[in-house]
Amino acid sequence: MTYPAPRLHPSETHVSSRAPFMSPFLRPVAACRSLILPGHFLPFRLGERQIGWVSPHLLPALKKAQQELPTHALQLDKDGVTLSGDNPDLPALLEKALHRSTGFLWRDEPFDIRETIDGPVLFQLDRGVLPMLGVLAQGVHANGLVYRPDGLHLWVSRRSATRPLDPGKLDHLAAGGIPAGHTPFDALIKEAAEEASIPETLVRQARKVAVLTYRLERPEGLRRDVLHCFDLDLPESFIPHAGDGESAGFELMPVKRAMEIVAETDEFKFNVNLVLIDLFLRLGLIHGAEAELVSRALYDEPHHAT
Repeated sequence: MTYPAPRLHPSETHVSSRAPFMSPFLRPVAACRSLILPGHFLPFRLGERQIGWVSPHLLPALKKAQQELPTHALQLDKDGVTLSGDNPDLPALLEKALHRSTGFLWRDEPFDIRETIDGPVLFQLDRGVLPMLGVLAQGVHANGLVYRPDGLHLWVSRRSATRPLDPGKLDHLAAGGIPAGHTPFDALIKEAAEEASIPETLVRQARKVAVLTYRLERPEGLRRDVLHCFDLDLPESFIPHAGDGESAGFELMPVKRAMEIVAETDEFKFNVNLVLIDLFLRLGLIHGAEAELVSRALYDEPHHAT
């Protein structure tokens, strides 16, 4: 799919024209999109549907959970792990059993569980257990863009040092998971208000520009995430304020500077890099043969900036 590119100041065009094999943008993309399944993971099924992947390291906890659940509710064999689909209470019982045995970070935020991105909701689980079971999780990210006489700028947030995941990393102005029962746009309105105090009237002007996917193994488990990405044009007069304590502060950064940080450092939270590289591609800041290669690495179906 081809998306419209934001406007650029003339001085900002054609920033990156390196030879493809030298592109620094392949590194952060590969960090998120190089995992090939199954690898060492085992299928996790709900009845006949495969909905996730579990690490063999989780098998002791699953065997313990098997003893706590009703007979035949959870099957473990060489073909993987299967939770019976006959009892709608079983997913909640399983997550509670796993929490007792592993102490995973309980987020108190239920997420809808689907077999595919657009599939029907099968049940709900706490956000904290999703990586452990390798199920799909969906979230939203917003590029907060400000057009100034000296060029395009991007509002960047610094994650609080108390955040349980990726503390202190640079982040988007507004980003977060999509809670149960919410659409991506619902979640964007919610996160924008909580994280940056952006009025809903402004948020409703946001444009959906991409859907990105990735999978990687992290300390919390297997992340199989879907990112719904938005561009949000903001007036120069807008100043974000943290509403939920998850941000340590904000910086209005020239888009060129953000590009340098993504290319040269790991300062941004790992998945933010993907959304920003998509922005750079749509802006035409990565172009030519390099853009072709980075696009193929980033998108499930390569497309071109306009």
